[in-house]
Amino acid sequence: MRSFYAFLLPALWTAFVVYWRLMSANVKGTRRFEAAPSRITRLILFLVAIALLFLPESTFPWLTWLYESPLVPSEWTFFGGVVLTVAGLLFSIWARHQLGRNWSLTVTLKDDHELIVTGPYALVRHPIYTGLLVGFLGTAIAIMQVRSILALILILIALWTKIRMEERLMRDHFGAQYDVYSQRVSALIPYVF
Repeated sequence: MRSFYAFLLPALWTAFVVYWRLMSANVKGTRRFEAAPSRITRLILFLVAIALLFLPESTFPWLTWLYESPLVPSEWTFFGGVVLTVAGLLFSIWARHQLGRNWSLTVTLKDDHELIVTGPYALVRHPIYTGLLVGFLGTAIAIMQVRSILALILILIALWTKIRMEERLMRDHFGAQYDVYSQRVSALIPYVF
């Protein structure tokens, strides 16, 4: 099972990242974007999380505790984690398609920016992040080691800071329209948060 994991999860995430980058070519021009320090900080958090998830134990021989398992992993937890990973990535892709040319990798305001409230955006205000969190949670469950929990915490911090910035930008740009939308639709978890 370990050799299967060593290939499957990194392959899923690599395919997702390649697809994501390819889809970023056809977007609207940018009117306003976030400052570089916040982008760099978030990038560092993501890169450390990815390193924790996918670098082999031999990379950090002095940190063997990172590779310990708080629970006994099984084929079922691995399979369940992979299913969650795939579901999360597909949800993010659906949300990305719904945004269309309004999408950006960073917090930006596009030319002729539209407030999208249909599809996954009718369920949560930040469905791409919901999907990513579900994907990373699934990966953490599949790996079932201390390092995966730490990686998930780093991802949560990075996404939460980005969500707060996006919320401010959307409120500034759309005003009352965004306020009504945010009262009706939860941020990350439908009907909860």
